[in-house]
Amino acid sequence: MTSHNEILDAALAKITTGYVFPELTGPITEAIRARQAEGGYDGLGDAEFCAAVTADLQAVCPDKHLRLMWSEEPAPVEEEDSPEEEKARWLVRYREGNFGIARVERLEGNVGYLDIRSIPDADAGTDAIGAAMQLVAHTEALVIDLRQCRGGSPNGVALWCSHFFGDDEVHLNDIYERATDATRQYWTYPHTPGPRYLDRPVTILTAAFTFSGGEELAYNLQALKRATLVGETTRGGAHPTDWIAITPHIAVTVPAARSINPVTGTNWEGVGVKPDVEAKAEDALETALALLAAE
Repeated sequence: MTSHNEILDAALAKITTGYVFPELTGPITEAIRARQAEGGYDGLGDAEFCAAVTADLQAVCPDKHLRLMWSEEPAPVEEEDSPEEEKARWLVRYREGNFGIARVERLEGNVGYLDIRSIPDADAGTDAIGAAMQLVAHTEALVIDLRQCRGGSPNGVALWCSHFFGDDEVHLNDIYERATDATRQYWTYPHTPGPRYLDRPVTILTAAFTFSGGEELAYNLQALKRATLVGETTRGGAHPTDWIAITPHIAVTVPAARSINPVTGTNWEGVGVKPDVEAKAEDALETALALLAAE
């Protein structure tokens, strides 16, 4: 059985070598080691231990992706998957979640509605995303509900965004990666699996729960003035993250990259994506439909 001290050693090693802001890894290590030395983690169960370490990590560095995670369901602890194995494992998850698409509807007033809970990799999700866009293609306005979206793939975000612009010359986002010391640009795709949704209003619903890739989708379309955001300020996680299992039940999540929006020059880390029209999450759809009806 892996001790809590061994788990801390492994987690801090991964943070030191992988965190996108290397200048912060020293203060992070010092704070965790000080807490460990004073007995701050003694006598805790695994779930409580992970919560305590996460709180201490975020007290030093308020990065919502930087966490020690406990899971009731065991996960395999492997040195490293091959790209093919990792792709296959994610494909199973995407299929189990219907590629993140929970509902597609046509609401009263010929308003399309998409309930998106997660965002798959573009290659895996292309057919599902195309089918969803086909079903709302002839509506007069579109509501994209991201209130329960927990995140997803940057290239999947780019694929969703591509349906709302006329060509492949729209610069959506940049992501800087520490491991390669390189910045990757994300642009709209020249071809989309579903029909493009142009010259009609798009409204995005947000909640305090909305996170990561869901936030990027909202942020990109808001920055480019292609969508109106209605709801609550989102959670504020803008750093693509590596998930590394330390034991079958405990993993460390390490932000290995950071987003840089080409319009704003920054991102939503720590501050969230702020809506254009504030509303309680449970009232956001009603508010959005009233705004669309008044146009």
